[in-house]
Amino acid sequence: MGRERDERKAELLRQVQQQRLDLSAHKKHFLEVTARYDRGWLTLVSMRRYVAIGSGLMAVWSVRNPRFITRWTKRGLGVWSTWRLMRNYLPGR
Repeated sequence: MGRERDERKAELLRQVQQQRLDLSAHKKHFLEVTARYDRGWLTLVSMRRYVAIGSGLMAVWSVRNPRFITRWTKRGLGVWSTWRLMRNYLPGR
């Protein structure tokens, strides 16, 4: 009975070792695939200070010129809805 237990233990240890190797390989592949997104996120986070300053200036400016912001918002929504319409109704590649 002790021998069977030792064999079972050795088999389980081999499985654990193989799983560790598989995880290591998949981790490397995952990091390669997501590297582009990681760089984008880091760029976005590094720009946070400028976005905060810009949004503050835009808020002050929009209080002084509300028609300008309203006009560009409508234009932006129009372009966005046109893009969605074209994307949905044109045949895929």
